[in-house]
Amino acid sequence: MAAAAEEACRPAAEADLPRLVELAGAAIDELRAQRGGAVWARHAARRPPLLPALVDELASPDHHVVVGTLDDTVMGYGVARVDHLPDGGRLGVVTDLYTESGARELGIGEVTMQHLVDWCAAQGCFGVDSLALPGDRQTKNFFESFGLVARAIVVHRSLP
Repeated sequence: MAAAAEEACRPAAEADLPRLVELAGAAIDELRAQRGGAVWARHAARRPPLLPALVDELASPDHHVVVGTLDDTVMGYGVARVDHLPDGGRLGVVTDLYTESGARELGIGEVTMQHLVDWCAAQGCFGVDSLALPGDRQTKNFFESFGLVARAIVVHRSLP
């Protein structure tokens, strides 16, 4: 009987950068195709080239870059940052969370998200924000399973 695959999460290392770039590109492509994704891609997505920002975030004390693994193979990634608010508070923001489609439903996203939430708590954050595109019920439900609920709704109208 074969051993069950083991999902885990660990801080990303410099050696993970090529894989991080690949996964970040796949995440952007996937989100761009969803409802609201075209505007998100123009407004909030990572800008190419992807590598410089990931290098900076890997070195930043206000960012935490992690990889989600299945039997030590990187299948996903996540990035959280601390926003320092004008009132002195610290807000955790999960900016990236992605698992390859073939590895979803295996627990990689869950261990990655829990790792990011725990890091935000350790940084003294009073809360954690992230983003789900409209109509993406699976992502919304995933975030709700970690206690994240909508606190704002952004509305948009395209112009000719």
